[in-house]
Amino acid sequence: MWAALLAGLLMMLGLQVTSASGQPRAAAEAADQVLTWTAGDDITKYTSAPETAVAGPATIVFENSEATGNTTGMPHTLTFMTSDPEYNQDVQLNILANPGDDQGGKHTAEVTLTPGRYMYHCTIPGHGQMQGVLVVTEGGGGEDTTAPATSAEVGGTQNADGAYVGSATVTLAATDEGGSGVERIEYAIGADGAWQPYTTPVVVDQVGEHTVRYRAFDKAGNAAEEKNVTFTVAAPDTDDTTAPETSATVSGEKNPDGAYIDMATVTVTASDTGSGVNTIEYAVGDGAWQAYTAPVMVHEVGEHTVRYRATDKAGNAAAEKSVAFTVVAAPPQDTVPPVTGATVDGTKNSDGAYVGSAKVTVNATDEGGSGVAGVEYSLDAGPYLAYGAPVVVDRVGRHTVAYRASDKAGNTSEPVTVSFTVVSGGVPAPPCPEYDERQTVIVGSVDTGVPNRVTDNRCRINEMIEDEKEWSSQALFLKHVREVMDALLDEGVVDRREYRAVNQAARQSGIGTPGQTEGYRTIMDGTEASLAKWEQVGGGSFAPNGDGSITSGTTTPGMGMLWFPERTYGDFSLKLQWRDDAPGTGNANSGVFVRFPQVHDHPEESRPEWVAIKYGHEIQEFDSPSGDMYKTGSVYGFDRVGLAGAGVTEKGTWNDYEIRVIDQHYSIYRNGVLINEFDNIGGQDFTPPRSDDPGTDGRRFSSGYIGLQVHGTTDVVSYRDVRIKEL
Repeated sequence: MWAALLAGLLMMLGLQVTSASGQPRAAAEAADQVLTWTAGDDITKYTSAPETAVAGPATIVFENSEATGNTTGMPHTLTFMTSDPEYNQDVQLNILANPGDDQGGKHTAEVTLTPGRYMYHCTIPGHGQMQGVLVVTEGGGGEDTTAPATSAEVGGTQNADGAYVGSATVTLAATDEGGSGVERIEYAIGADGAWQPYTTPVVVDQVGEHTVRYRAFDKAGNAAEEKNVTFTVAAPDTDDTTAPETSATVSGEKNPDGAYIDMATVTVTASDTGSGVNTIEYAVGDGAWQAYTAPVMVHEVGEHTVRYRATDKAGNAAAEKSVAFTVVAAPPQDTVPPVTGATVDGTKNSDGAYVGSAKVTVNATDEGGSGVAGVEYSLDAGPYLAYGAPVVVDRVGRHTVAYRASDKAGNTSEPVTVSFTVVSGGVPAPPCPEYDERQTVIVGSVDTGVPNRVTDNRCRINEMIEDEKEWSSQALFLKHVREVMDALLDEGVVDRREYRAVNQAARQSGIGTPGQTEGYRTIMDGTEASLAKWEQVGGGSFAPNGDGSITSGTTTPGMGMLWFPERTYGDFSLKLQWRDDAPGTGNANSGVFVRFPQVHDHPEESRPEWVAIKYGHEIQEFDSPSGDMYKTGSVYGFDRVGLAGAGVTEKGTWNDYEIRVIDQHYSIYRNGVLINEFDNIGGQDFTPPRSDDPGTDGRRFSSGYIGLQVHGTTDVVSYRDVRIKEL
C-alpha cells in the first residue's frame, strides 16, 4: 500500500514511476500505447498533443525542452482535470517540465485510461488556453466507428396550409449503437446560423419560412451527417394594422467636433404593442438590407448613414429611417513617458555623507506632447507619495529615494533611484512614536483629509497619533489625540478646522471601545472609498457588494491581484474573512500574498502580479478535494497542507483567517485553529524546483506589501474586514 501511495505521489510531481524492483515501470510493464505531448515557447497552446487513444495501459510522455522549441526556459505543466463531472476523473496527472530540470524537460508516467473524455490543461498562471480533450475509445474489436442516428420532430398548431400558427417547436433526438454513447447534439437556425448546443426543444416564433439544421457526436468522436427540417410559421389572426415603432442611437468616443473616434456603434430598437416585432433590418449607406441581431459597429473613416426598418408579425412595415454620423481616425497618441531627474543637496563630510540632512529635488519633463501630470517619490521602499516640494531627509542612516512621473496620456516613467547617507550633525533623531508618511492624517481607518505635515519636532502628524497602540478605553485615546492636537494648534501646524477634523476622526475610529480589534488597522472595509486605496494589477477584478464585502472574478476575466500600495509590513498579524462563492459544485481557488516588493519596480515582469508570486509568498485558500495539491493554509510552492488539515467549511460560509508572520516564521489560523506553521529557511516544494524563483535558498523578503489574488471568473471568492497589526 505504501509503495502504491509513493508511486502515485511521484507521478503527480512529474517524476517517472518505478516498480517495486526499482526498475522503471515503463521497462517492467511496458505499455503498447505511447501518448506524447510537447510544449515550446508558445504559452497559448501545446506544440503537439494526441486527440484520441484506446482504453487500457498507456505511457504518457510530456516534453518541454529546446528540442521541442522552448528557447526561453518557460516551465509548462500537463495536468489532467478531475473536478469537472463532464470528463473522466480517474487519472491523477500533474507533470511540471522545463528545459533546465534534471530530466532535460522530458518526463514520463504510466496510466490506465478508460473510455470517455479527459480534459487536460496547463496549471501555471498566465498560460492562456493551453488545454484540450483526449477522446478514449474501447480497445480491440469493440472500437466504436458508427455515428449516432438522429431525428427531428416539429410540433405546434397548424393552419389549413400546414403552417405553424404563432410558433413551432423543434424536438431533436439521437441514439448511438456503436457503444460509446451520444456526447452532444447541436443545431443551427438557417443556412448561415451558428451551431449551438441542444439542451431543450427549440422554439421558433418569427413569421416566415425556416430551416433548422442538426447533427450529433458520440464519445468516440464519430459525427452524424447533417440533417434539416423546413417549416413555415404564420402569424395568428389579428386586427393589428399599426407598424412597429423604431429608433436608433449612436454611441462611442467623440472629439470636440462631435465626430466619433475610430468607431461608432449604432443600436436599433423596435417595439410593437399588437402582434409583436417580427424582423428588424439595417443597411449601411447604399448597401443591401441585412438582419439586425446585434449593435452595428462602423470603423471606416468618413461620413456614414445607417438605414433601418422593422415589420411586425401581422405584416405591417415601419417606414425606413436613418441616422448619420462621422468617424475620424484617432489622433497620434503620446506613448513617450516623461524624463525624470533628481539632485541631492546638503553639507557633506569628507566621506561624502550628508551632515544633518539631505534635500532631494526631483524634476520631470514630457517630450511626448501631453504634458507632465504628476511626479511621485518613495522613501526607503515606502509607498509612493505625490511630490510637491523637495524632500528633506534628516534621519541618520542609509537612504534611497525612488521617483517616477506620469504624463496626461497615462505613460509612466520607469522608477529611478538615488541613494545617499545621512550622518549625525548634532541634531538628534526625531522622537516619533510611529513611522507614517501617508499624504493625509488617517486615524484608525478614518481619513481626515488633513495634510500629513512635518511638525516642529520633525515628526509628521500621523506619527504623533498612536492609533496602533492598544488603548484600554476610548477616553484615554481621545485624551491623547486632544493633547497632540492642542500642541499642534499652538504651534500653528494646524488650523481650527483641521483641529476639529482630527479629533472627530478619533471619536469615529472607535479605537479603545469594547470589541475594537486590539491595535488592528482596517485596510479594507468593502466601501468604494476603501477599495480606491487598493490597486488591481493583471487580469480579473474585485467589486464591492454594498454590505462591507468585495467579490472577485464575476465580471472581468483573467488572473491578477488587488494589492495595498500605501505601506509595507514587516512582522505583522493580518486578519480577514473569506468565503468560497464559486458557482456550481466547484471550489474557489484564491490566496493572500504577503511580503512582496513594490510591483512597479520590476518592469522585467510581463505581468505585474508575478512580482508577488516570484518574490513573496501566497497563503492558499482552496477547499477542493481534487485539483491543486496545495489546500487552504498552504504556503504555495513551499509548504503543503492537505484537505484534512485545512479544516474545510461549507461553501458560502465565512471563514476567519489570520496570517501571523514574525521574522521568517509563518503561522496560519483558520477559524481560530492553527492549521500550518512554516519556517521560511528552506527551498521550494516543487519537484523539480521552479526555474523562475529568484532566491537561492527559498528565503523571501523580511517586509513587503499585502495583496489578494483573483484566480479567474469561476474561482469566485469574497473578502471582508481586512485588518492588520504590526508586531
